[in-house]
Amino acid sequence: MSTVKVDFRGTLGRFELNARFEVPARGVTAIFGPSGCGKTAVMRCIAGLNRLADGLCSVAGDVWQDEKTFRPVHQRPIGYVFQEANLFPHLSVRRNLMYGHPATTGAAAIGFDEVVSLLGIAKLLERSPRHLSGGERQRVAIGRALLSQPKLLLMDEPLSALDQMTKDEILPYLERLHAALDLPILYISHDIAEVERLADQLVLMRSGTVLASGPLSKLQADLSLPLALSRDAAVSFDAEVVGQDAADGMATLVVPGGQFLLPAEPLPPGTRRRLRVLADDVSLALEAPSRSTIVNVLRARILEIRRQADHRVTALLGLGDDGEGARLLSRVTQRSWNELGLQTGLAVYAQVKGVALVRREDPAA
Repeated sequence: MSTVKVDFRGTLGRFELNARFEVPARGVTAIFGPSGCGKTAVMRCIAGLNRLADGLCSVAGDVWQDEKTFRPVHQRPIGYVFQEANLFPHLSVRRNLMYGHPATTGAAAIGFDEVVSLLGIAKLLERSPRHLSGGERQRVAIGRALLSQPKLLLMDEPLSALDQMTKDEILPYLERLHAALDLPILYISHDIAEVERLADQLVLMRSGTVLASGPLSKLQADLSLPLALSRDAAVSFDAEVVGQDAADGMATLVVPGGQFLLPAEPLPPGTRRRLRVLADDVSLALEAPSRSTIVNVLRARILEIRRQADHRVTALLGLGDDGEGARLLSRVTQRSWNELGLQTGLAVYAQVKGVALVRREDPAA
């Protein structure tokens, strides 16, 4: 499998960096962690803006840096999107998009019309950047980066300068890029909601060090990592739509080991949607409830637990009678845990009080 390999170790000023990971050279990989943990330092090393003597960077087998090689930034086929759009104010949107676009491109090139359509900016082409909203400017900046024909798209907190309403406006366009382009994207964020919505893979950082990397859902459910024990601990997974009741609007989505019912707009069977379930929204029972407003009650098995300092227990669950299905987290009080006699290996009913459906909408629709 084609991958992006990164290994940077050394000191940048007073900052110690120890970042090593390997992720697929496709889809969205989020680099996540608190402010000051080294996310941007890693991105700048990948771009060639920072140089560490002890460094390795290769993209789909193309070595950009190792013990013998250091390709300068202008020789690395990257698109870089910063927090601020940084458009040229004296150029129209069209001319901003074409800035840096190579004179000749291969058959697999990302086309101008394709980018304009994906980002919904056809009506903006003759405007000045001065007359664009923050979200529009950032979409144009993303388009400009794509039209440079990168082999890797770097996005450094691209939504952090935007208000929540504008973020909600632009996120569906980022989802469209993810679905339409066969291009690896490294996406920096300290907002877990963005990560859960966009990312396939996750690189988790703290204090200049990569704690772990791998599929998003796997790292979310790892009780040895801080995400699973955080206040907003949740697990995200992709589910397939298998049906919908026209009378009550409830869609049925299946995951390994179980299925979920939730209200949704009409969804064609066979489509996939991302679900997010908070640990605090999953309670446990030893017997199936007979009458309840909770519609999602799934068979599961307790696989692992962590006792927390606030007198609560976080349990990792595997769906299905054998526990081999998708993973969920459940957080309950220590008292409830003890009163029910819960323990690792026990079969239980997971009562899911709330499921969030990540909408993958078409902004042009």
